[in-house]
Amino acid sequence: MKILMDKKIVHDLKNWFTDYVHTFNYKNPELERNIDIKREHTERVIEEIINIGKQLGLNDNELNLAEIIALFHDIGRFEQYNRYKTFSDHKSEDHAELGIKILTRYNVLGILNEEIQNLILCSIRYHNRASLPGEETETCLFYSKLIRDADKLDIWRVVTSYYHRKNGRRNVALELELPDTPGISEEVYKALMNRQIVDMKNVKNVNDIKLLQAGWIYDINFKPTFECVKNRRYIETLRETLPEMTEVTDIFDIIKAYIKDQDGDSFPV
Repeated sequence: MKILMDKKIVHDLKNWFTDYVHTFNYKNPELERNIDIKREHTERVIEEIINIGKQLGLNDNELNLAEIIALFHDIGRFEQYNRYKTFSDHKSEDHAELGIKILTRYNVLGILNEEIQNLILCSIRYHNRASLPGEETETCLFYSKLIRDADKLDIWRVVTSYYHRKNGRRNVALELELPDTPGISEEVYKALMNRQIVDMKNVKNVNDIKLLQAGWIYDINFKPTFECVKNRRYIETLRETLPEMTEVTDIFDIIKAYIKDQDGDSFPV
């Protein structure tokens, strides 16, 4: 596919995004704070995707396309939080599909040709799936992998910072309204011991969601992303916030062995 993406188009779409987010204003500081968290997350995911893309050798047009995908990957989060007061897809609706509805409703991508529109929507649709579909175009899967990696990098940054917070104040939206109870779920343990992604339906408490996030290491697609995870010590930082349990130690031993086994040969460069 020939990708032509003018920087002015990116600029215009970023202006639309800014105006759209500004429509979600709350007098309640906590509600406003969670909207800010998602807006700032989007800005950092843009930085992450461009950084990965440059290291993969993408040209300017491809980087512009990646930036638009990152800009809109979580556009559904704002309406989701406004409507349901939660970021839990399980308790509300799939934020990726909601985002596609919003982009379609306002014809936001109408200035682009249909092929590029479909590519952007495809990448958004798959960015939060447990796994990617087998039957899709190579280009769609490439950009889906790109946004999945960039998204994970910043979510790791957000949650590791939150779990190590000094003020002790909980943000239940970031914890997906899960109870902060002892122990971990057996299904979570089994999945991670088998180097599998945790199914969200098996996540029962805050410990489980931390383990799910640690298990994302099994779903990294590109070498630059993998190197960022190692250099930023996200996995180690997550481990520090979990209880001392034999099961947790077992899981992180498996994860550490997996990281050690990755010499980069299995990643596109």
